[in-house]
Amino acid sequence: MRVRLGEVAFARSGDKGDTANIGLIALFDDIYPLLKEQVTADRVRRHFKDICEGDVERFELPNLRALNFLLHRSLGGGGTVSLMLDAQGKTFSTALLRMEVDIPEEVLRRGPALGGAGRSRAVPPGDSATDPAPNPDAD
Repeated sequence: MRVRLGEVAFARSGDKGDTANIGLIALFDDIYPLLKEQVTADRVRRHFKDICEGDVERFELPNLRALNFLLHRSLGGGGTVSLMLDAQGKTFSTALLRMEVDIPEEVLRRGPALGGAGRSRAVPPGDSATDPAPNPDAD
């Protein structure tokens, strides 16, 4: 089944100079190997072809079910010198979550409660009702 990454993962993004940083985190364990296989540095580079002028690096964080991408030369020189609307890359995570991947239906059905990961509003790790409220000032 073809789904957007936003159906099976969540993401955060930011900047370090002229490099955008995107963290992509699988909503549940069975999704992570599929993300590793399909969301390659090359594919992310093609997805951001109109924005990223440099290399894309990918780092795997299996203990967090996460992939981290560095998109070099993608912020018009960086926040202090760029005329880009999003010179800190805060919207890059949303753009990545629009990429589509192939996920077998049985994997989606095995996802968290509420009917699987797809279209379920599954809760990301560490965001349960018993965890402390997030600090909106932390970054």
